[in-house]
Amino acid sequence: MTSSPLGPPAAGTETETGTGTGPGPAAETVVPASPASAPAAGRRWDLLAAGLAAVAITTAALVGRAVNDRDILHVHFPPLSAVWEPHYGPGTPAALAVAAAVVAYGPALADRLPWRRLLLTTWAASMAWIWSLALVDGWRDGVTGQLTATNEYARPETVARFADLGHAVRTFTDHILIQTPDNWPAHIAGHPPAAILTFVGLDRAGLGGGAWAAVFCITVGGSAAVAVLVALRTLGGEERTRRAAPFLVLGPWAVWAGVSADGYFAAVAAWGLALLALAATRTARRPAVAATGAGLLLGWAVYLSYGLTLLVLPMAAVLWCAARRGRGTGVLRTLPWVVLGALPVAVAFTAEGFWWWEGYTQLHERYYQGFGGERPYSYWVWANLTVAAISAGLAAVAGTRRAVRTACRRGAGRSSAYAVAVMAVAGLACLVAADLSGLSKAETERIWLPFTLWLLPAAALLPARDHRTWLTAQAAVALAVNHLLVTSW
Repeated sequence: MTSSPLGPPAAGTETETGTGTGPGPAAETVVPASPASAPAAGRRWDLLAAGLAAVAITTAALVGRAVNDRDILHVHFPPLSAVWEPHYGPGTPAALAVAAAVVAYGPALADRLPWRRLLLTTWAASMAWIWSLALVDGWRDGVTGQLTATNEYARPETVARFADLGHAVRTFTDHILIQTPDNWPAHIAGHPPAAILTFVGLDRAGLGGGAWAAVFCITVGGSAAVAVLVALRTLGGEERTRRAAPFLVLGPWAVWAGVSADGYFAAVAAWGLALLALAATRTARRPAVAATGAGLLLGWAVYLSYGLTLLVLPMAAVLWCAARRGRGTGVLRTLPWVVLGALPVAVAFTAEGFWWWEGYTQLHERYYQGFGGERPYSYWVWANLTVAAISAGLAAVAGTRRAVRTACRRGAGRSSAYAVAVMAVAGLACLVAADLSGLSKAETERIWLPFTLWLLPAAALLPARDHRTWLTAQAAVALAVNHLLVTSW
């Protein structure tokens, strides 16, 4: 192992050797590290990383409060977009019960359940966690009112403007800037039309209104955890992937996945990457179909959110991991099918009169017409990262330290730990790129969900004997945020 400035060799590191053949993930011969042999120094570095994150969060809150006296941050409880309001609600008992169950039984079930049953259990548990946290604020404020608020997608008067669908898409960019007549509400203006069209489609299917919109976003958003498991198992095997399952369920990420469209965006992106992994490794029975599906979903994602162009980084990570597992030929065969899958999405919107680049440039101008032009970059460029630490949780912060080391370690390319690490580093790279762009100042706890999601499995790199402790910390952050604050966006 090579030395690293990020700390000593990770505690509890296993020696894994891919021995499988055929199109599926390689089987692994795992020699578990004994708890007694795990260097205590590794655990101290984990605690130090989490402690430094906590200090940075506290600093961002104190500095933000001082700066906010001049009303330039435009959030009530910096660095989060939230209001201080201790409360509890009907979701409180359920949230406590879900947290306790995942902490107590999650690691064991993740290890023992058959794979398909683990996926279904993860999806159900993820939805239970998101639902219970949302219901802490009550049915109206926490669920049905979220996506019908002033700037949201399922607001009836906004959906009604798409009665003539072709005209609405064709003239979409005419209403992005603030000074234009009938300018779009902030969230609609801030995204390509696929975002609002999703909720227009629900309305036309007879599923209009805030309740159905919330059910859709939580159901789809909850499946993001399953997509991540599928991708990681395909790229690296089951051992670390299984350990990641409880952390994908119990992340503070869920506070903002329920209820926001960004949870849906995250799931679309995650399933696109999962299909890409299945295609690139030739694991899918029909790799061309999987690659085309990946292109379709990733193409749709780019028309859901301009920022999801950064998915090129985790896409590259998927292809890198596939190549490291000896699937270089599969990678080369996959790319044309991915392009073929994405092409119809771009062609359809362009043919209808929406030019993606024009929309992006109009959004850039509008961003600086509003709060984005007033919020100081000097504060948000570092405070955004503390927000990401809250959303991912302290376990993910400690795990990401290990992920960076594992991704740089020689000889780790065919291990499940390596796949988890590389995807976490790719997610981190997306956060940094979005942060430095200056177009993500505040509300990143929600906006960055598609990227933060990939940091959660990094907690699986922590020593197994500490998992319940770290899971408790994850749950504590989520419960504290949801019961002490009322989140807003």
